[in-house]
Amino acid sequence: MPEVREIHEDELGRWVEAMRSALDEADTVEGFLDWKRQARETGWFLASHDGRDVGAAIGIGGWHAPEGVARGEIRVVSDARGGGVGSGLLRTLSEWARGLGYSELMGPVKEIDDESLRWAERHGFVEVGRNSVLVLDLTTIDAPAVVAPDGIEIATWAERLDATTGMYEVATEAYPDIPGEEDAEMEPFEQWLSMDMQGAGDRPEATFVAFADDEVVAYAKLALSLARPTVAMHDIAGVKRAWRGRGIAGALKAAEIAWAKENGYVRLETQNEERNEPIRRLNQRHGYVVEPGSITVRGSIGGAQTS
Repeated sequence: MPEVREIHEDELGRWVEAMRSALDEADTVEGFLDWKRQARETGWFLASHDGRDVGAAIGIGGWHAPEGVARGEIRVVSDARGGGVGSGLLRTLSEWARGLGYSELMGPVKEIDDESLRWAERHGFVEVGRNSVLVLDLTTIDAPAVVAPDGIEIATWAERLDATTGMYEVATEAYPDIPGEEDAEMEPFEQWLSMDMQGAGDRPEATFVAFADDEVVAYAKLALSLARPTVAMHDIAGVKRAWRGRGIAGALKAAEIAWAKENGYVRLETQNEERNEPIRRLNQRHGYVVEPGSITVRGSIGGAQTS
């Protein structure tokens, strides 16, 4: 059986390599340290067998999840699957989360990974959401014109740092309206600012704010990553309920695309919950193409089968 243990910052580089060996998608050491700074709790777990790292997992508490639910992800290298590595990681991850007072785990599984989906079902997890990945190839387009609706002004957050409180007011309306996020806890202002707006990949010049006179009515933000320096990711786009359906989100999307194109990025990505039909239509109008995404699964720690 593999040895599973929690690791600390001095072994984080090794842990990142294990994550990438299982699935060639992982942030940098600096990125994961930034995740730790933003979350309430973070645990990194490494599985080894016969001197070889065969799997890794991460647990995150207090990060865009309902109270009592921790986020987690488990990865096992392909030739070590079926040997109890995933179950060992799940057992350790569950013990970590339970010790912090969490009663459930939730996390992503690639929608094209039928084997992992069956594994999750056998361990007591059920599907609670689906996120498509939509991609825009910036090398094939010109930067779009940014045309704001009548009465609306668009500026970057860098140009209007006084907009921060108004952006939080938008977030308090927009976050609960995202399908699958209805029961997530909205953080207090200072925590939202630290977790969602001041991460290593956040840039005020890549965050766009819509004003009606001096009222902040919407904003949209790109997230950037050292792991993929030519790719920008749409993070959040939110519009106050009273201002929806007026073309504001479309103007903000055009501003993001234009900024990414003008700053040398070659690809834009976004994840859309499949029930979020307005945003799906908006992205399709701008030429985004659907790629395989992920399924969010959730299960009780007490009821999960970890053996």
